[in-house]
Amino acid sequence: MIILFTGIRYAPASVATRDADLGEMPGDGDMPHSTCSGRIIACIETAAAPPDAMSMTQEHLLSLGPEGFHRLAYTDWGDARNPHVVICVHGLSRNGRDFDRLAAALSGTCRVVCPDVVGRGESAWLKDRFAYSFPTYLNDAATLVARATATAARPGLLGGLLDGLRGRRRDPEKLPALDWVGTSMGGLIGMLLAAKSGSPIRKLVLNDVGAFVPWAGLIRLKGHIGNNIAFANLEEAERYFRNVCLEFGELDDEYWEHITKHGVMQREDGRYILRYDPAITRSLPVHMDPELPIGPEFLRGIDLWNVWDAVTCPVLVLRGRDSEVLPRDVLTEMQRRRPDLRVAEFDRVGHAPALATPEQIDVVRDFLLENTG
Repeated sequence: MIILFTGIRYAPASVATRDADLGEMPGDGDMPHSTCSGRIIACIETAAAPPDAMSMTQEHLLSLGPEGFHRLAYTDWGDARNPHVVICVHGLSRNGRDFDRLAAALSGTCRVVCPDVVGRGESAWLKDRFAYSFPTYLNDAATLVARATATAARPGLLGGLLDGLRGRRRDPEKLPALDWVGTSMGGLIGMLLAAKSGSPIRKLVLNDVGAFVPWAGLIRLKGHIGNNIAFANLEEAERYFRNVCLEFGELDDEYWEHITKHGVMQREDGRYILRYDPAITRSLPVHMDPELPIGPEFLRGIDLWNVWDAVTCPVLVLRGRDSEVLPRDVLTEMQRRRPDLRVAEFDRVGHAPALATPEQIDVVRDFLLENTG
């Protein structure tokens, strides 16, 4: 596998335009699957930056996929040399900025990396819709893991000099601690990675997804993907997000404004469209994805029980008590197979917990920081 790293660092701005440093963005070149009209001229950022925004940078790398290299964008929170790295990956049509509150809460003790899965957010759109598949997502994840752990493993100039003066030698076999927080699709990516031989994942958080996903839940998720939706203004876009993301639970106005501004991009005609490639739902059928095994329960849903049985790291499962994507009986069977499984359920929440309330953030933080010294 060829890996080429590139990157930029800049402080969040009130409006991020698409410039030469970022390379070609959706709308500046061919958009083979987009049904929108007009060139995209801007992505909207939050007007009020997080309290510790100075510790967050926007970066990107190049990853190799089936059709060549593509840009993978991510936000990077905290000290890049911190040996405790947490990677947070979003759901099907969301983006990495969903984790801003969680990342801000963790960034004092961990380095937190939140990618936009390819086809979403600031990441590139793929020309081949069939490339939106788990092999692509896993390859991108492995590339991101390689960059995040390599950076964390470097002591820095001063640290290297001090180690040399003290006669210390860094163990090349000792990798940084890597934890994974995945919501929905991001959880499936994490589970598939954690089940691999030699996986670097130390702890895994599955947010409202498990070893079996009923077809009804998957169809409902894909039904929220909009192909031809355009909004006259941000207020109209926010009403849309409040509706389609209603199951996230009771959240404050600031949160809804945040995910709206990071969930749309503006066209030349002034209207706003959703910030992902509509083709993400028109990829390979699930039964043809080579990373998703066809288990005995395939006729009922995505059967990943064999994958779940191969996961050996500590796992925390979060569940919205009204979730259709992670039914209670699936969670019960996961607990039967893994008696040490940690579980937290949240009332008045469906799919999926937003990880944006103090209660939800505390549960995740306590699990990740437990026994870290």
